[in-house]
Amino acid sequence: MKLNELSDKGAQKSRKRIGRGIGSGSGKTGGRGGKGQTARSGWSGKGFEGGQMPLHRRLPKRGFTNIFRKEYAEVGLDRIEVAIAAGRLDAGQTINAEALKAAGIVKNTRDGIRLLGGGELKRKLTIDVAGASRPAIAAVEKAGGSVKVATPAAAPAEAAS
Repeated sequence: MKLNELSDKGAQKSRKRIGRGIGSGSGKTGGRGGKGQTARSGWSGKGFEGGQMPLHRRLPKRGFTNIFRKEYAEVGLDRIEVAIAAGRLDAGQTINAEALKAAGIVKNTRDGIRLLGGGELKRKLTIDVAGASRPAIAAVEKAGGSVKVATPAAAPAEAAS
């Protein structure tokens, strides 16, 4: 016996040929049971539990979608530093949404840019953004720069008396 003479007889089960007469065992109804809605093509019945209240209707509804939510494009300080080092951003100019888009740091500005404090700055920068995290503002000011924020960072929650 050689390797090229081996066969896979019995290894692959032949497919069931439905609707080929009553002698085949799956003729007439073709494995679909009796007549009616479930025997017709195109009816999947996802979530149908035979008349019992389906699970997705038994569970309570929770939460909502805020249609006024702002969606910001997030940019870290490390990405700005890399872009300046590569020459795509000018450190002397004000860094704003248009400059970041032109440099290829963000594709879509959405509702504005939100500055995040990841990484370290080595240059004095002037940044104009829609929002910024407190660590990002602190890092820019530590390097001698300034951040102009359209949406101020959230104030820490005061304890209720």
